[in-house]
Amino acid sequence: MAKIVLGIGTSHSPMLSMAKEQWGPYAQVDKLSREGGFVTPPDGQVMLYEELEKFRRSQPIVATIDKMCRDEVFFDQWERAQVAIATLGKTLRDAKPDAVIIVSDDQDELLFEDVMPSLGLYWGKTMRIVPRLETPGMPEAIRSALWGYGDVEMDVPVDHELGAHLIHFLIEHDFDIAHSRYMKEETGGTIGPAGYVKNERVTAPKRMGMPHGWAFVVRRLMDNNPFPILPIFQNTCYPPNQPTPKRCYTLGQTIREAVEAWDSNKRVAIIGSGGLSHFVTDEEIDNIALDAMKNKDAETLKNLPRHRVDSAASEIRNWVTTAGATEHLDFELLDYLPVYRTLAGTGGGWAFGRWQ
Repeated sequence: MAKIVLGIGTSHSPMLSMAKEQWGPYAQVDKLSREGGFVTPPDGQVMLYEELEKFRRSQPIVATIDKMCRDEVFFDQWERAQVAIATLGKTLRDAKPDAVIIVSDDQDELLFEDVMPSLGLYWGKTMRIVPRLETPGMPEAIRSALWGYGDVEMDVPVDHELGAHLIHFLIEHDFDIAHSRYMKEETGGTIGPAGYVKNERVTAPKRMGMPHGWAFVVRRLMDNNPFPILPIFQNTCYPPNQPTPKRCYTLGQTIREAVEAWDSNKRVAIIGSGGLSHFVTDEEIDNIALDAMKNKDAETLKNLPRHRVDSAASEIRNWVTTAGATEHLDFELLDYLPVYRTLAGTGGGWAFGRWQ
């Protein structure tokens, strides 16, 4: 029978691919943001940047944050991130999987609110990566990170036979999963308003390839020499149909059952791409999730408070699904980097781990 031999969890923030000297300037993106505000732990209140900084300055943690918003800290964290990414890449290559399931989410890339599935699976024979283009006025920090989501146009092989098997198995086991077999030449549309997304987000039609969460894995972990992949989509970010952490964990368990029921001797890896907390760093929820993975505490993962895994922190769900699929393996945290790029506490918890 086929089996899952490896699990990986990786953050995929642009900070991990931009030049380390750009971490400080990248803070300006937060300060100038007018996309509706920041979802703020622990209660999930949405604040504009100015409100958030005022709130943080009233808290004791501001002294700690101030010490973290410095180049010497940024440079050390950047170096540690590169080591962790390289280690995960070597771990993946050493495992020699025949197929790699990648669990991630789309953010205004291929999917918009004309049709936004809660869960989906892509099973075309290939999925194209299209390098991202600079746009007028793009900050240098973002420009320097574009390569991390693909710098060579290429058709990445997809294990469509595993995809077909997974679709049938999931449907038989009470997951009404959406499916896709090809990508449009151009995509665009709108997101919101709904929930924490206070304003309508508009993306003009443009040529777009593989979304960032999957493309990061192909570029940074596979070094543009991809194993056959199987992209699984979770709408982690956008209300109102985000899957619950419990649903994600159960999906992971069912994916493992499906792999083991597949009439094949293939070795399969599964990767959760994204997270952890951002765009406001929440060390508490990150550590709750990471400790639960280490301790195989399924109940904690299933019951992560949804208001703490909203906005981009919702990508923790991609790790939760991976944890559900790797219950038979042991989790090792390679590194966790709580990054604070402003006094407001904006930034992210960048994490790198593996199940073996």
